[in-house]
Amino acid sequence: MTITSNSATRRATRRRQLGVAALLLIGLMLGSGSLPSAVAEGGYQRISGEGSSWAGAAIDAMRVNVRQFGVTVDYGATGSSAGRKNFLNGTVDFAASDIPFQFEPEDGSAPENPAPGSYAYMPVVAGGTAFMYNLKINGKRVTNLRLSGENVVKIFTKAITSWNDPALQADNPGIILPAKPITPVVRSDGSGSSAQFTKWMIAQYPALWTDFCNRSGRAPKCGFTSYYPTVQGMIAQAGDLGVAGYVAASYAEGAIGYVNYAYALGNQFPVAKVLNAAGYYTEPTPENVAVSLLKAQINTDESNPAVYLTQQLEGVYNDTDPRNYQLSSYSYLILPTTIAGQFNLDKGRTLGFFAYYAMCQAQQQSASLGYSPMPINLVQASFQQIRKIPGVVVQDIDVSTCKNPAFAADGTNLLADNAPQPLACDLKGGVTQCANGTGGMKDVATAVKPGPTQPGTPGGTGTTVPGKPGTPGKPSDPTATTVPGQPADPTATTLPGDVAAPPADCADTGTCDSSGNVPSDPAAAPAPAVSTILNQSSGWGAAQGLIILIALLTLAAVVGPALAWRYFAKKAPA
Repeated sequence: MTITSNSATRRATRRRQLGVAALLLIGLMLGSGSLPSAVAEGGYQRISGEGSSWAGAAIDAMRVNVRQFGVTVDYGATGSSAGRKNFLNGTVDFAASDIPFQFEPEDGSAPENPAPGSYAYMPVVAGGTAFMYNLKINGKRVTNLRLSGENVVKIFTKAITSWNDPALQADNPGIILPAKPITPVVRSDGSGSSAQFTKWMIAQYPALWTDFCNRSGRAPKCGFTSYYPTVQGMIAQAGDLGVAGYVAASYAEGAIGYVNYAYALGNQFPVAKVLNAAGYYTEPTPENVAVSLLKAQINTDESNPAVYLTQQLEGVYNDTDPRNYQLSSYSYLILPTTIAGQFNLDKGRTLGFFAYYAMCQAQQQSASLGYSPMPINLVQASFQQIRKIPGVVVQDIDVSTCKNPAFAADGTNLLADNAPQPLACDLKGGVTQCANGTGGMKDVATAVKPGPTQPGTPGGTGTTVPGKPGTPGKPSDPTATTVPGQPADPTATTLPGDVAAPPADCADTGTCDSSGNVPSDPAAAPAPAVSTILNQSSGWGAAQGLIILIALLTLAAVVGPALAWRYFAKKAPA
């Protein structure tokens, strides 16, 4: 009886020890203060979304990173039109679109009629529509192409069909463009990118667009459209991924397409600099987009959900800031505000957590992905929209705790204030142009023809914007005339702020290293990294590992002696 009583006592003691260890583990995890409330409370269900490929790279990065919180988000970058359609059909829990619902489509397509009060728009991804191109001169890739807005329109309406057209040569006085046909690559699917692009063309060059609409057989429905009209000589591809993939193909020399800037970075291809209203050719860098979107007008009339938080971009198109990029915009998440179909309260909890994460932590790596972090006015408006999701755990987030790199805790717009001014050689009217590469080939220069001293260079004359690098009113930069590690070209005049062209054997292949030289193994040349894992400002990932380690050690210390005692007790003689 004594042995039985002692065994029972030992078993009870071990159960208490295990219970204490479990409580210690739970206490350590909850006591860390790093676990989001929604995760601690549980209730997550897998959610799905569909839509914009323009925003696809950013949304993919977001959904990969919330997995650490036990949140699973599926997303298909099938195009804005497909996303809106399937949201209305109830087959996805949210949509992403570059344009709002089309109640009265100007291109004659069927109207979209969501039930009033059943959805809300949330700005989620900001960026620029870029013109990725595949062009070589004598076998060497061109990385510094410039295009006026008018010439962009003429290319994508087949009014200009050859790269050596005099109008394009006027944009590019520093290089001799080849006599090769231009192949415009457009979207084959219903795309918000096409709608944004055509809306810009109609606003800025209506006569050119109307002429193309007539030639394409689309008339009289010549409004902006999600379905791009095509004529002979154009290539149509599905999604930004399809457009970028075609342009980057070895057989597609002469092609140019419109994609989000992120896809040019990912494919390590250049993008065209586009002339702005200030007379500078610029590309859609995160800084330039942040500056440009300060001119976006946002509809704040909550009484009309069809237009609430939709963007009006005419101010962006005509902004006279030298850093402006005309085709800057943002895309939306379309959020459900009612329980219907497959959407329930637990999915609402999950979607709400994902949406909060998207506006703050996720924005930390927007620039590395080719996007621009959302500005403060759009973030604050988004918080109000998120709170309309059924089942959401409302988080009391303000700008002082939202770790978005676009603004400081006091609301200062950091990116816009710190965005660099364009170089003097990017100003229209010079006899040459910047050699610097763009997009995914920013470190690969293109040789430019020598020319007389430019306005803004030592000994030059002329008037540009005071305070710009290398312009009158500021000394030119004498330290940035060549690529480090390369001799300057004695036959060419290099502009202040420019870099000299790399040697032909690496300029052609794009394999120059950071010093402008060919690596010993060209196949192993480093490529620009595109991050898809976002850093967590809360430090939860690192803290979680430490907590679990401590808990396991504690568990071993408590349970180990008991298990050892049991083992040796069995070995002992009865």
